[in-house]
Order: sequence, then structure tokens, then C-alpha cells
Amino acid sequence: MKTSDFHFNLPEHLIAQVPLADRTASRMLFLNGLTGDVSHHKFIELTDFLKPGDLLVFNNTRVIPARLYGQKQTGGRVEILIERLKGDGSVLAHIKASKSPKDGTLIYITPNAEADISEFSLRVTGRSGALYELKAETGSVAHMMRLHGHMPLPPYIDREDNEEDRDRYQTVFAERDGAVAAPTAGLHFDTLLLDRLRLKGIESVFVTLHVGAGTFQPVRSDDIADHKMHSEWLEVDQACVEAIQSCRERGGRVVAVGTTAVRSLETAAAAELIDVGCPAPFKGDSTIFLYPGCEFRVVDAMITNFHLPESTLIMLVAAFAGFEETLAAYEAAVQREYRFFSYGDAMFVTRKGAL
Repeated sequence: MKTSDFHFNLPEHLIAQVPLADRTASRMLFLNGLTGDVSHHKFIELTDFLKPGDLLVFNNTRVIPARLYGQKQTGGRVEILIERLKGDGSVLAHIKASKSPKDGTLIYITPNAEADISEFSLRVTGRSGALYELKAETGSVAHMMRLHGHMPLPPYIDREDNEEDRDRYQTVFAERDGAVAAPTAGLHFDTLLLDRLRLKGIESVFVTLHVGAGTFQPVRSDDIADHKMHSEWLEVDQACVEAIQSCRERGGRVVAVGTTAVRSLETAAAAELIDVGCPAPFKGDSTIFLYPGCEFRVVDAMITNFHLPESTLIMLVAAFAGFEETLAAYEAAVQREYRFFSYGDAMFVTRKGAL
């Protein structure tokens, strides 16, 4: 298939720039995998689409304030986007600068793009592909981010980050630091909705996938099969595996909240299945790319936002729900003026051919 097959026309005013006041006030498009039919709902109605015994799988990664601004000793301004936290206190990061910094370059951190330097500094200690390895010279990277870090809003949000984003570009169940983009399907849940789901007998469990900046990279190959996915770290632990086993035994469905949860579960399943529809525990990097023709071994239904044209994420949805069905659903969403992308509305999708 061609990348251009996944194009659709999206009016700019449908790209959500700010979150709604209420997390659960978003709209929700239901795409029925058995019939291909589409219907339109409020996200708060999600409880009506889930049955006692179903299992929700959330991604509990926490978005770090990963964008830092700085100044080189020569005076040149730089912008840093931390991609990955390393165990030794160093980080891997993208750096924007007029000239690429060399090994040993000292970067003084500034509160914003125009401010004077602070007491914090980072030193370039090496490269890893397109990423720079940075180590704190003064203080710690975690402390720098707490004081001077900015939330790494996606490139299609055309404004500076603010204090509200520290709360709203974060799920209410975020726990493990490491993402530079939010698992956006989870943004629609608040504690009251989670309580309602639990009272209905719907179980929940967590995976961790630290979303990287590569999630926004375009597909540059004409043939989607030639695309090389970026690498992201994930963990599917024993508690998650046991929850899936129990779900299978009681006849429930595994419902992934977001494409990151889908990719986590299907990565683990591709590595090892311990039973039909149940992966073994997995921890490590993944470059899994799910596109039409791929098999889904674990996930029965998914909740997801509306994604960019020609992106790997719309390709994943098309693989799950059917190519024609997905493009038709997106066309319906545009016609009804759903809000798109990270702060936008949601879809509830059942796997093609499944209830």
C-alpha cells in the first residue's frame, strides 16, 4: 500500500489547540468492527460500550517537561528535546542549534528561549545516531526539568505551553516518568469515570510505553512496507499478563486504551505467546509497525484519538478496523467536525470481524 492511500483532507480549524474544560466531555465515534457501521456519542457513554469482565489496558507513562532552552558558551541559542532518560543520570536528546554542538560543548540552561542563563548546565558527552548524549554539569537533569522544563506539546499545537498543560497533557493515572508525548487516548479519563467503570465490573491494568518524539515523524517512503519505525521502550509486566489470562478465562475482551497500549501488547505477543490471546511478560525496546495485513494477537477493541493523515497511527487503526472502514469513519468525523489529534475527540473501535 502507498502512504498516500492514507491521506484525508482535514480543515485546520478541526485541530484542537486546547483541552476541553472537562476531560470526559469529548465526543466519541464508535466504529463497529463486525458491521463497519459508525455511530456518534459522548465519551462519558463509554460505560455503555463495555461489559462486566472486559479489561481496560492503560499506558501509565508520565510525560516529562522535556523541552529545555539553553545557550552555548559561544552565545548561540539552542533548544533541547529530551528523548530518553538513561539509568546513569544522563539523557539522550534532540538539539536544535545554528551549528551542531561538538563533544564537550557546555550548554547553559535558560528558563525560556530569550531569558538569561540559569545556574544549571549540561555537557554534550557523545552521540547515538541522531541523538546527543547529555550529562548534567551542575544539579541534575530531573531538577532542571522541574524548574525550567516545558511540556513538549506536539508540533501541530500552535502555541506555547502553559501551566494548564502540566496537568492536562498528562493522564490522571500517569506514574512512570519517561514520555515526551502523551498517550492521548488516556486523557479522556478522569477519576469519576474510572470509578464508574470499576463499579460496573470492568477491570483495568497497566503497561508502560515511553512515547518518543518519533511518534510525530512522517512516513517518508512511498510504500508503507518500507517505513522504518522509531524505537520506544516498553514493559508488559507479570501483573498485566495475569490480568489478560483472567480476562480470557471469563470471556471478556481486552480493550487497549491508545495505540501505545496496542503496540505494547502486540510487541509482547510477537515475542512470545503463553496462551491463545495472551502474551508473555516483555521489557525492552520495540520498533513494531502495525499496518494493514498485520495480525492482532491480543487486542479485541481499542480507544484512540483521531490521527494525522498518512501517519503510522492511522495505519495502525486501519490495520485493526479495516482500511475502507477507517477512512470512511475519518470522513464522517470531519463532516461532523470532530476535534482532531492530541487534545481532540476519541474513537472506540472493535477489531474487524469481532463483536
